[in-house]
Amino acid sequence: MKQLVLTLIGKDRPGLVEEISATILQHHGNWATSNLSHLAGQFAGIVLVEVAEEHLQALQDALHTLPELEVRIEHGEHSKPETQIEKLNLVITGNDRPGIIQELSTVIRHKGANITHLNSRQQSAPNWGLPIFSAFATVSLPPGMDKEHVVDALEAITSDLIVDVEPD
Repeated sequence: MKQLVLTLIGKDRPGLVEEISATILQHHGNWATSNLSHLAGQFAGIVLVEVAEEHLQALQDALHTLPELEVRIEHGEHSKPETQIEKLNLVITGNDRPGIIQELSTVIRHKGANITHLNSRQQSAPNWGLPIFSAFATVSLPPGMDKEHVVDALEAITSDLIVDVEPD
């Protein structure tokens, strides 16, 4: 089986996910994993699809004909087993400001860790006067790294940043 990583973007509309999933199924693909969002009227998604070699080209061609949807297809790589990689699930909350994602990602990279999933949003906080930033991040740690080193470094960015570790 071949793995395809699809990135999709286009104007959101009812039935769009159904149309994409039907196309994948009709061309013998299997929708394995996805992350889909509605952002400012646009649909944005990442989908991992598995398909047999003999159906690969037909599936790719069909995906590119989906109306009003930009589709980019990359061939996935079979990854190493993740049993030896420690994952850290972080819930991060603080006052929102420009550059907060850059600050967080820089600290994580400097610790030798890698962000494998990030979901962030800004929400209003009427009683605070400032918008609140919140994020859920999954970070893979290098072998032997103590997770507290990453948490402490993130919390040191600013006094208003709260970092909680969630269990797997």
